[in-house]
Amino acid sequence: MIAILTIGLAAGAASALMFASIISGAAISILLFYLAPLPLMVSALGWGPLAAAIGGVAAASVLGAIFGLPYSIAFAMMVALPGWWLGHLALLGRPIESPAAGNGVGQQQPAFEWFPVGRVLLWIAAFAVITTSGALLTLGTDTDTITSTLRRGLLRVLGAGEAQASGEVERLVDMLVIFAPLAATVIAMVTLTLNLWLAGKITQTSGRLNRPWPELRSTALPAMTLVALLVAAGLSFVGGMLALLAQLVTTALVIAYALVGFAVLHTLTLSLSNRGFWLGGIYAVVAMFGWPLVAIFALGIADAVFGLRQRYLQTRPPPLPAA
Repeated sequence: MIAILTIGLAAGAASALMFASIISGAAISILLFYLAPLPLMVSALGWGPLAAAIGGVAAASVLGAIFGLPYSIAFAMMVALPGWWLGHLALLGRPIESPAAGNGVGQQQPAFEWFPVGRVLLWIAAFAVITTSGALLTLGTDTDTITSTLRRGLLRVLGAGEAQASGEVERLVDMLVIFAPLAATVIAMVTLTLNLWLAGKITQTSGRLNRPWPELRSTALPAMTLVALLVAAGLSFVGGMLALLAQLVTTALVIAYALVGFAVLHTLTLSLSNRGFWLGGIYAVVAMFGWPLVAIFALGIADAVFGLRQRYLQTRPPPLPAA
């Protein structure tokens, strides 16, 4: 228990410092800010969710005492709660009794069924929507207020007042007002996913990961997720706060299906001799240009509808001989 308490407090201190570094305004602080959940996730995966809970509560309390309650709430919602809950879900499993064990044959350890990676992705999407919605609600409680506040803030950042703004600047600001909440959802979704993956790799390398590494290329979302995506996309055009929330949900689910699309890509390229080159090139193109992510999203949707991975694995050619 002492080790869990020590690790939890150390992880909370590191996470709080990384989160608070954004105040400095240094460029490196942006990276540290987005990596703030990493120490708590490492403590959750390596020493259990209790360690992450201790660290999160301690860090939120200290930040609240120093910077005020809003800062504490922001840390709790954006860092502590996702770090604890996602670490808990990653370690969630139940034993599967084999027929041999039921017949008393041997003394083998029971196999475990772990919480599906696809459902973890849905929780990450939920956290991305919640944190972005919470940030927007600090600007106002209706779309007009939120839009006008965002507009004034962006004009201030661009160094132009509303009276002095040119037509070109106004068009740019209007476009940014529309896409800023969606971009915030994408960033929250991607950073939480990367943090959890990095935490898993760190704990696996250190030998502290209390579960086998999941087969990420088999990641799949529940069937009803596609229905939820279609409903959210339809509600995005009704107007008002409901439409804004639906747009955030749609964006988060699109990114979730894009991540599934990458898993499909990793499966469909299993038989390629230069697989690493092709995968690396695709990742580089997506990172550089962004828009090819639409094709990856379409691949994830196609797999959900037509079962591309299942069809491929059923007709998969024999593995290539080792070089």
